[in-house]
Amino acid sequence: MKNLLYILLIVIVAVSCKDKKEVGLNDNTSDDVSTLLQFKAVDSAKLYAGKLVRIDSFPSKFITPRPVDIWLPENYSKDKKYSVLYMHDGQMLFDSTTTWNKQEWKVDEWASQLMNEKKVKEFIVVAIHNIPQIRWQDLFPEKAFEFMEATAKDSLKDISGRTNFKLNGDNYLKFITEELKPNIDSNYSVYTDKEHTFVMGSSMGGLMSMYAISEYPDVFGGAGCISTHWPGAMPKEDNPFPDAIFGYMKENLPVAGIHKLYFDYGNKTLDQHYPQYASRVDDILKAKGYTDENSKNLFFEGTDHSENSWNSRLDIPLLFLMNK
Repeated sequence: MKNLLYILLIVIVAVSCKDKKEVGLNDNTSDDVSTLLQFKAVDSAKLYAGKLVRIDSFPSKFITPRPVDIWLPENYSKDKKYSVLYMHDGQMLFDSTTTWNKQEWKVDEWASQLMNEKKVKEFIVVAIHNIPQIRWQDLFPEKAFEFMEATAKDSLKDISGRTNFKLNGDNYLKFITEELKPNIDSNYSVYTDKEHTFVMGSSMGGLMSMYAISEYPDVFGGAGCISTHWPGAMPKEDNPFPDAIFGYMKENLPVAGIHKLYFDYGNKTLDQHYPQYASRVDDILKAKGYTDENSKNLFFEGTDHSENSWNSRLDIPLLFLMNK
């Protein structure tokens, strides 16, 4: 009888341990809410073509929650797979009637046209909204800060002029790679490898796109860096930011071979501060082994720092990064 009770006790303990282990696994899975979230249609969006879906506040343990949009091309089908383009400043991309300056990138126009003409791979766009008050902190390439001398760091100001700032670029990338991308990969018919995963942005978003492919070269196969803000913050004399950014790039930009890098710049308004850095970008690309086949650093005469300028040439980086 004692033996029977002893065996019964062992069975109960074993089952109890198994149940606790399974609960733990389930708890971990439920904590990863990104794989459980559902995007909802934005019926009010005024689009050229396709469909826009949104999560109004994408939860994150890394960054301040914010809206995230997905643009799906016309006739999107689960019967085939699509490449994915992650873009920053997502509220500025599709619908000028909702933007602060009544301008947009016209992403849906260019994407639809290029796909209809079969000039690029079929793709969807994942658009991460910015939060204006902390945009600079989210999009500055955080590790570039370590390439500054200690004496320079103490007196630095962010793009709004504040000195008491906290950089959050590394967490922003963790949000994309560890929370957002798993949701996209699980819920949409997309390729998940780097050959079909791209990142793009303008100004500070250009810096972050360069940073994304440098920090996660196994995730992103190409980066589009439009009007990249090489000054890093407010342009000024004796600015330590550009040297730090280029120092980071020299050490961390992926070498040529399996990636595509696109940079461009104009020379009006804020873009007037960018041509002076073009040769430094060219030198780094050359040192990393890039050629015209896998990198660009293009100048657009007379163009300024605005969505209207970027939408006028958006077909060029899209064709370069995702051509068939």
